[in-house]
Amino acid sequence: MTIHREGYKYIVIATVLWLGLGYIAGHFIPWMWVSGGITFILFLLWFWVVAFFRLPYRNMMHGEDKIICPADGKVVVIEETFEPEYFKDRRLQVSIFMSPINVHVNRNPVSGVIKYMKYHPGKYLVAWHPKSSTENERTTIVIGNDNGDLLMRQIAGALARRICFYVNEGDAVKQNDEFGFIRFGSRVDVFLPVGTQVDVKIGDVVKGGVTQLAHI
Repeated sequence: MTIHREGYKYIVIATVLWLGLGYIAGHFIPWMWVSGGITFILFLLWFWVVAFFRLPYRNMMHGEDKIICPADGKVVVIEETFEPEYFKDRRLQVSIFMSPINVHVNRNPVSGVIKYMKYHPGKYLVAWHPKSSTENERTTIVIGNDNGDLLMRQIAGALARRICFYVNEGDAVKQNDEFGFIRFGSRVDVFLPVGTQVDVKIGDVVKGGVTQLAHI
């Protein structure tokens, strides 16, 4: 396991807080149980920050006929809906909610070329709010290949205040390579052609790069 590059700054900040405030508490607070409690809370914060940015080694699943989960988390939506931004028709939406304890790397579910990429500033409604997919900060990314086009949408939430993305229109991408990262919990939506065979169900806990989301 390694640490994702997005976490370096936050781990340094958490380390300084833990050591610096812990030192101050130990030397200037006369009650040991109080100073010890503060130091322990700061350590838990540091540990959570390190764990949040973990990048575990995984034996990835591959296949041209496979659509792999782009994120860790829980499947919260599988429904047919209208996609208004790119396709402008009905699609099968599969949504994965990422809690603050999940790995937050986002991976390409298929190989292909980035046909569309757009960042939308917006609000920070909770990720399960019905309007979060159209009003929150988000990115829309479309990967095209011989099997058709697939749309992914990173959606920020109440705690997620930073969406990172590493691709641009015209880029050739490989299945399971990173396309982005969302800091501190949110959601990734995948829009598939209506009739696609989905291999997960609502409530399933999935892993990015490992779990087969659907197949062509």
